[in-house]
Amino acid sequence: MSVNAETQHPQKPGNKKKKRKGALTFLAVLFVLAGVAYLIYWALVLRHFEETDDAYVAGNQVQIMAQVAGSVNKVRFDNTDFVKKGDVLVTLDKTDAEQAFEKAQTALATSVRQTHQLMINSKQYQASIALQKTALAQAEADLKRREPLGASNLIGREELQHARDAVATARAQLDVAVQQYNANQAAILDTSLENQPAVKQNAAALRDAWLALQRTEIRSPIDGYVSRSVQVGAQISTSTPLMAVVPATNVWVDANFKETQLAGVRIGQPATVVSDIYGDDVIYHGRVVGLDMGTGAAFSLLPAQNATGNWIKVVQRLPVRIELDAKEVADHPLRIGLSTLVKVDTSNKAGSVLASQVRQTAAYQSDALAIDLAPVNQLISEIIRANAGE
Repeated sequence: MSVNAETQHPQKPGNKKKKRKGALTFLAVLFVLAGVAYLIYWALVLRHFEETDDAYVAGNQVQIMAQVAGSVNKVRFDNTDFVKKGDVLVTLDKTDAEQAFEKAQTALATSVRQTHQLMINSKQYQASIALQKTALAQAEADLKRREPLGASNLIGREELQHARDAVATARAQLDVAVQQYNANQAAILDTSLENQPAVKQNAAALRDAWLALQRTEIRSPIDGYVSRSVQVGAQISTSTPLMAVVPATNVWVDANFKETQLAGVRIGQPATVVSDIYGDDVIYHGRVVGLDMGTGAAFSLLPAQNATGNWIKVVQRLPVRIELDAKEVADHPLRIGLSTLVKVDTSNKAGSVLASQVRQTAAYQSDALAIDLAPVNQLISEIIRANAGE
């Protein structure tokens, strides 16, 4: 039956060619339209984007170092631990600092007593001057009475000479008393006890000793996470790195674009960042905040010397700093060194290539390491009062 149908209605070879030609034409038109659409999309959108996967998360690594030398006897936090600003991270042995503090207190007390003695001596010297003035007046009066008697030969010359010698001796003793008083006054002047140079010097030494004792407790200047902790028993100096505290906030991305990609990059342009740790499910939004002033090769330990030997041109990369949205980083924390994919929209070229405004506020600051001197100042006042007889 089917054979008869085929024999009755045979397919013409021309129809197959027409169908094939029409399909090919349709596909060709479709590809052309797709290509034109892509070209239009590239011209309007894609050509304004610069992309690189040579980009890594960067952030602050606050190096913790001691302000005094000593031996570590306690480490309160270890790697990955979270710390708050002002927390004591490491404690040093306090024995030497406590001994120095005791010596400084004793030195201050001694200087107060010695200076107070000088101030008392001033009154003693004044009394001695008054006494010598009286003695001089008596000697002069005796000489005045004996001179007429000597002129009348009523007394011997020896007695008259003794009277004259007594006046000279009394005058010399008065001069000695005056010079002693002046020398004592030169040491103390009219300055109060607490403002005497020796007292102030020893008070400053006591503050230094007290500060050294306080600094045996090493504190964190910021909130963050501990990395690379020191070990108990280590003998450290003021230049020994103990650990690093890395904050989870205020991180950024250093995107190393090729120099051929930077012609349209400007400060303030928007950027998107995808990290390898979260993948395409999390997209961070940020903006360009600056372009470095040198390539990675220029700041390397051994920069290339292109003027020597055979030279092969290598496309350089320049770090571009991308500031991230703080809320997005808080929702999906990043770690320093993670790999990212950065895409910058360069369509708006109104921004500048280099920053032209001077920063008005500090980029980073912390008052966690500031020490209030009120307690030691109170101690100094108490030592001065106790040793001044007040």
